[in-house]
Amino acid sequence: MTGAVGGDDEREGAPTSDGIPEPDGIPAPVRRHQPWQRITADLTPLRESADYRRWWSGYVVSNVGSQLTIVAAQLQVFRLTHSSFYVGLTGLVTVGPVVAGGLLGGSVADAMDRRRLALITSSALTVLSALLLVQAALHLDRVSVIYVLLGLQAGVSSIDFSARSSMVPRLVRRELIPAANALGQISQNTALTAGPLLAGVIVGSLGFPYAYGLDVVSFAAILYAMYRLPPLPPHGGAARAGVRSVAEGFRFLAPRKNLLMTFLVDIDAMVFGMPRALFPALAVNTFHGGAGTAGLLYAAPSVGALVGAGLSGWAGRVRRQGLAVLFAVGVWGVSIAGFGFVRVLWFGLVLLAIAGAADMVSAIFRNTILQVATPDSLRGRLQGVFVVVVTGGPRFGDLEAGSVASLAGTEFAVVSGGLACLVGLGALAARFRSFAKYDALDPVP
Repeated sequence: MTGAVGGDDEREGAPTSDGIPEPDGIPAPVRRHQPWQRITADLTPLRESADYRRWWSGYVVSNVGSQLTIVAAQLQVFRLTHSSFYVGLTGLVTVGPVVAGGLLGGSVADAMDRRRLALITSSALTVLSALLLVQAALHLDRVSVIYVLLGLQAGVSSIDFSARSSMVPRLVRRELIPAANALGQISQNTALTAGPLLAGVIVGSLGFPYAYGLDVVSFAAILYAMYRLPPLPPHGGAARAGVRSVAEGFRFLAPRKNLLMTFLVDIDAMVFGMPRALFPALAVNTFHGGAGTAGLLYAAPSVGALVGAGLSGWAGRVRRQGLAVLFAVGVWGVSIAGFGFVRVLWFGLVLLAIAGAADMVSAIFRNTILQVATPDSLRGRLQGVFVVVVTGGPRFGDLEAGSVASLAGTEFAVVSGGLACLVGLGALAARFRSFAKYDALDPVP
């Protein structure tokens, strides 16, 4: 739902078929756009909806802190072990919690007020970040402690993602969902850019406790934003949380090939084509740098995604959204494979930025397809599956990259991963041919 909360002056017009008001009574297709507005990100969701504006702003800040912690933890593990394999294990230890948190969390998100759930999960994440701060400040130097805390964070984050992602179609009009998802990509990739850069600078100059401490402070933004939102119980009646509820979500998903493909193509790209766990080793051995260079490598894909999202005004006019996803994943695979051959830092950063922009395009349309084609009463559970894929895929990618690197070398792991992504993409496109024909004006799940 949209509208004024806490005294914001928002004008509302006639409701749409979804019960969401049109601002000023003017349907979106009639609005006039300047030429530059057709290219740059559509800010209409932020202008129209005070609720969405709070949701977006809060997550911009808190996500920066969360990404700072992820990178700081990997840098801390590498400093303690000097091993890419152990850095890759930071992905493995989070897989179980991500799966459990995503699936059961999605079930809970369809069973209770999603705003209340987000307040609970954000509070828990604040405590876990504080514990990472304590272990660093006390110089425990135990990788096992870091693994346990990262696993708990991943599980709670998955529940949080299911709750907050299922809110978006309730905060903006249906026509604005692609624009809202593009703005969400700006939020996410601002975090993925600023977080690693801050991690490199803060860890290199002040130490790990300061990096984790900044994450703790950042959660104040999302706690305030969630507090100001109205109640957001699921439409169509709340489902009872549990294994049976999760199974109902899978029964809805299984026969719907276009929805299934939104998950499968991302699994392919992230498991085979994600070289994140190799960045600390590449920074030292290939590009002859340190924590600052690693921070640049971590940030480069997000810089590309951030620039791409800022130029995403065209996204709302794309009808063949499935074909756009396939093309974007192909660009990702080619860019990652090319990065594996590079020995010059600036060129490597450019290729990673191109890969990040492609991943951003894929994410906008995959999320839009999923949100439009899923009833609100099932949206939490499908978003739970989404977070398992989006969050769990890179973790498996960390393990795959670290394992291959330990056996065949870092550069080989990067190149082979990008090529494997392309092979998998071709197989999926041939198996699910309807996905390339998906039409946003006639969405068939």
